[in-house]
Amino acid sequence: MRPTLRKLFYFFPASWRIVLRRLYFIPSDIWDKLFGKRDSMTPPKGLIFIGSGDFKKQGEIFLKLFTELGGLKPQDRVLDIGSGIGRMAVPLTGYLSEKGSYEGFDIMRIGVNWCRKYITSRYPNFRFTHVPLVNSLYSNTGESADQFHYPYPENSFDFVFLTSVFTHMLPADVAQYIKEIARVLAPGGKCFATFFILDKSSLEFMSRQEAPFFPFEYENYYLHNQKVPEANVGFKRSFVDQMLLNSKLSLYLFKPGFWCGRPKAESTDFQDILVFGKT
Repeated sequence: MRPTLRKLFYFFPASWRIVLRRLYFIPSDIWDKLFGKRDSMTPPKGLIFIGSGDFKKQGEIFLKLFTELGGLKPQDRVLDIGSGIGRMAVPLTGYLSEKGSYEGFDIMRIGVNWCRKYITSRYPNFRFTHVPLVNSLYSNTGESADQFHYPYPENSFDFVFLTSVFTHMLPADVAQYIKEIARVLAPGGKCFATFFILDKSSLEFMSRQEAPFFPFEYENYYLHNQKVPEANVGFKRSFVDQMLLNSKLSLYLFKPGFWCGRPKAESTDFQDILVFGKT
């Protein structure tokens, strides 16, 4: 989404944004349906409320990152935090074996309903749960994320991932999620998560930009837009390190992204990638 269009999008209440997106993509979605340009495992553009770019290609790229950087295996018990409308679940249907399993939860009911209809109906070991939580980008109603406990027992998962989730959460909410990830991860389990990390390197790159991605600084974090705080949130590296330490999680890998102006050739993805887990 272009910067000007994104600002206009953020101007509207959260409840309107999905409606406006559907209206904006009506011509494209009708065209795709009439000419068979979209398969049954790809949602209409108007329903895709997360991410940008090619839906299927993005999912395939991240599946490769999960296996190469995160060590995901076909038999793993997987938890997708912020499962959206199945962008990551779809490629996993062809990767996880019958011994593997997938649980996903999201605050947007529209995404959970689509995933249940088109994914769970074909792959019973893929389950999706709607969790109503308050978030200034997506929802005005629900429970506060800093009080939320995942609906799963301890040590339930071998691999947990969050793509573009912590980038839309405030500090107290992230701290609670990290604590819950530590609880549900099995010993030896890993978590693959994307962030916007503010450290000496990213701050240096960002300082060279005419319009920095994060112009508003707070104690432990930065904001892209003050009117919609959770539109984009960046965290100071020291704060993230402390959260992991508090939850007795070890950081295994950090791959910087190019969001701050870092050359793409030196980056793995737009956002920063962290892999951490239980030793």
